[in-house]
Amino acid sequence: MVLHNDGKNVFSELGFSNWKKVNNGVNCAFVCHEGSIPNSPHNLCVKSCVDLMAHSKHIDKVLDRHSDETVVNNRLRGQGYDGASNMRGEWNGLQALFLKGYPFAYYIHCLAHRLQLALVSVAKEVCYVHQFFSKLTLIVNVVTVSPKRHDQLRVAQTNNVANLIANDQIVTGSGLNQIGTLQRAGDTRWGSHLNSACSLLCMFDATCEVLEKSIEEGNYSTRGDASAAYDAITSFEFVFVLHLMRNILEVSHDLCQALQQKNQDILNALTLVSTTKTLIQRMRESSWEAFIKEVVLFCEKHEVEVPYMNALHIARRGRTRKIVDQISVEHHYHVNLFLAIIDTQLQELNGRFNDNIVELLTLSSTLDLRENYKLFSVNKSM
Repeated sequence: MVLHNDGKNVFSELGFSNWKKVNNGVNCAFVCHEGSIPNSPHNLCVKSCVDLMAHSKHIDKVLDRHSDETVVNNRLRGQGYDGASNMRGEWNGLQALFLKGYPFAYYIHCLAHRLQLALVSVAKEVCYVHQFFSKLTLIVNVVTVSPKRHDQLRVAQTNNVANLIANDQIVTGSGLNQIGTLQRAGDTRWGSHLNSACSLLCMFDATCEVLEKSIEEGNYSTRGDASAAYDAITSFEFVFVLHLMRNILEVSHDLCQALQQKNQDILNALTLVSTTKTLIQRMRESSWEAFIKEVVLFCEKHEVEVPYMNALHIARRGRTRKIVDQISVEHHYHVNLFLAIIDTQLQELNGRFNDNIVELLTLSSTLDLRENYKLFSVNKSM
């Protein structure tokens, strides 16, 4: 039995009957709750529900009050659950409302507040990176979703490691050369994108071997998926982006890991921010020659076709009339991929850790309670 605030035992059988009893027409609990007056509890709830269902009107008004310049300066973003109906899909719900007026706004999962996940999300603004992670997910799913193919992967990797050890091509020791599996990249799992890239590079030959077997022995559905995955993994563009994302995520890994520690010293974290920016900037300015050489050597080792770098780049295969800019293949990979992807990382880091934010964090570190405010300085706080 639950008692009403005025003493009525509303949810008992007797109480429910009394609740509906009109009496003098004024002191009826049901009439007071359901009544026709605008501010009755029931009508207030109905009004609130209608207002919530019409959320787009409120958001429209908010967005319209911001000029395009203001929105760009504020770097509009959306966050939501993958499975939420009002956030899922490009053409419906709340996401469509934002994208209709501001197509350059991008979305990340509401749990993706870790820096590395945000860096991956902003890198996907470059279409080649978005395509890369879609292909990476396909490859991992095709190889690992079946227990049979998963076992084939482990056997193939075991044989590859044994051959490398026999030829003295890898170092042996305790804990080294363990046979793992391909890691799946997730939008909410910290470090998963770096682990996924590293695991595929480590098991590249074994993965190709499993895909080839699936093309030959699988049913029509498996053959189709395996063929698409094999075409992706053996393309130069995929290998190029795979190496680049691995290198970028490795550079930012220490910073991202440090920011997850609750007891992290602010000044130490800011030092890591500066170091990470410097390393990525250095990668942009002086590592192209070494990087492309590394990718080409990997492709030659694993029998991936390498395009002629001085050839004319064709934007769409076999359709030369679509050529707009007379650029070489090397220029395409250097500017449209290498520099473009690195620039997204620098812009995101500079946006999150600009001079004002760094100064504010530096000053706030002087108020750290640990060790009796040992960092506190009146001069720094003025």
